[in-house]
Amino acid sequence: MKLDFLTLMAVMATNLFAIAAALPLVMGRSVSQAARNVQASMLLQGVAWAAIIASSSVWDQALSTLSMACNAWAQWLLYRALREWLGARPFKRTLLALVCLMPLGYALGFGHYAFRVGWANFLMAAILVIVARATMYPATPSTPADTRWRRTLMLCLLTSAGFTLARGVLGAFTDQYPSFRTPHPVNLAAALATNVSLVLGTVAVLVAWHAEAERKLHRLAMTDGLTGLANRRSFADQGAAMISHAQRHGLPLTALMLDIDYFKQINDTMGHETGDRALQLFGRLLQECHRSGDMVGRLGGEEFGVLLLHNSAPAGTSFDRRLRMRLAEASLSELGFTLDYSAGMAVLGPQDHDLAPLMARADAALYAAKTSGRGRLVAAPAPEV
Repeated sequence: MKLDFLTLMAVMATNLFAIAAALPLVMGRSVSQAARNVQASMLLQGVAWAAIIASSSVWDQALSTLSMACNAWAQWLLYRALREWLGARPFKRTLLALVCLMPLGYALGFGHYAFRVGWANFLMAAILVIVARATMYPATPSTPADTRWRRTLMLCLLTSAGFTLARGVLGAFTDQYPSFRTPHPVNLAAALATNVSLVLGTVAVLVAWHAEAERKLHRLAMTDGLTGLANRRSFADQGAAMISHAQRHGLPLTALMLDIDYFKQINDTMGHETGDRALQLFGRLLQECHRSGDMVGRLGGEEFGVLLLHNSAPAGTSFDRRLRMRLAEASLSELGFTLDYSAGMAVLGPQDHDLAPLMARADAALYAAKTSGRGRLVAAPAPEV
């Protein structure tokens, strides 16, 4: 087979369609929106290259404009995937404007060859640079594996942007811009580089998807599925770190154990669905009432734990008062009855080198609150030094 520009484009289009077909099989059905955006991006790129190849034979303006639109939109979908994986990305509005303007200007200026070629390639190069920039500076700390896939994808995008810019210069300012049948070194090099970038870019997004899946599994393992709070394991792990930090720096810390009153009666008389709604409401209010640096979790059944860092007993009392007021109002309006809870509180002592003794004292105080009438907070005695 003769290695010319048209052949390389046909190979690239075939590869893109193959990847677009393979990705859903590899990733499965239950994937995130980011993964779906990547799948759609690959499919649109395949359509873009197939359309530009077909435009050399029939319907030049319609198919080549379709190609420009699909290619631009494919990059927008990749950008959206990066937003899902890495957090908010810069230049969103600028990118969206370029994605819309590129095919529009190409179609309107189709009759002027130099304009349409320069316009499409210059704007596509700008689009690729913005998407490449979106691979940088994730919103959360990244692992070495995350850094590698981001750098690989950025290199692929910048390489494509460089060759796209070169084609734009050739088409806009010289008479050397090649057709499909008259190859040019820039176009041949661009086609080869794009094929290589396609392979490397696909590997990069697969690594990104795998990292996302691992993070999701980790969250599921550490999160209570009903309330969205930390589960017992996560509460214990993070709580141990908080205890260590507080002891090392001499910071106050207060622990609370909370138990929804008469929860079994709610389940028995109103049904488990109402019980689940009560748990979800309680979990939501805990999230709303705690401050940054605090820790809340569901420890099992109707029992919840709270750790208030940088706070002593008065802050625990204030937290309890705030939560009770909000719970009384929200439960009556959302559940149709008033929900209440019992609570036990303990403050960190110098002998508390891990979470267990602190939570044991809070649990004992919770038991005292339940046996003395429920619906109240009981503070554990200060630990003996």
